[in-house]
Formats: sequence, structure tokens, C-alpha cells
Amino acid sequence: QVRLVESGGNSVQAGGSLRLSCEASGYRFYYWCVAWFRQAPGREREGVARINDGVREYYADSVKGRFTISKDDSKNVLYLQMDDLKPEDSGTYFCAVSRTEVACRANVDDFEFWGQGTQVDVFP
Repeated sequence: QVRLVESGGNSVQAGGSLRLSCEASGYRFYYWCVAWFRQAPGREREGVARINDGVREYYADSVKGRFTISKDDSKNVLYLQMDDLKPEDSGTYFCAVSRTEVACRANVDDFEFWGQGTQVDVFP
């Protein structure tokens, strides 16, 4: 059974940094798609960053140059380093993984397994 547990969310002032973690059990990353999504109140869940084929990184335009996705295959942990945070980065952040796709879009339909989310609040 695949289980994903996010952590690292917090309240932070604009310009600050946070590192989110997603620990996976019952699942090995290998070359499957892994990703971070976020959802603000009243808005759709949007893709923030993902890794395809185990190595290729993709980012939403809004976070390019500020966020970095990475993973530790030996520990089965997915990370999202977030720097220079802005109030519009606030929301619930979810990690998501696929066990059927190696080249995913930033689309919720491409991912079968989701964590419960961790809250990020960025205040001015």
C-alpha cells in the first residue's frame, strides 16, 4: 500500500524559505513521475514542480528560479526547497506520485497517489 506523508509546512514572512518533505512508503521512486502540487482556497490544484524519467525537472513559471524539487531514492523522500517565498505561494502543498507514468504533465490526472498535504502560509 502506497502512503505519502508531507511535512515542513509553516507560516513564514515573504522572502523567507521553507523545505517540504514527502516520505513515501510502499513505493520506490525509480523513474516514475513524482511531483508537488498546491491548492489555495477557492482555486484548483496546480502543479508546482515535477520530475519525469527520474531526472528531468519541470517547474511552473510562477516558481522558476525560486523552487527546487529533488528526491533521495535511498530514503524514498521527495523534497521541495522553496526560497524567496511570496504571499501568492500560500496554500496546501501535496506530493503526488505515479506508478504507471514516467513522463507526466502538471495534471492531477497523471498521478495515482497523493499525500494529505501540508500548509504553507506566507505573510507580507
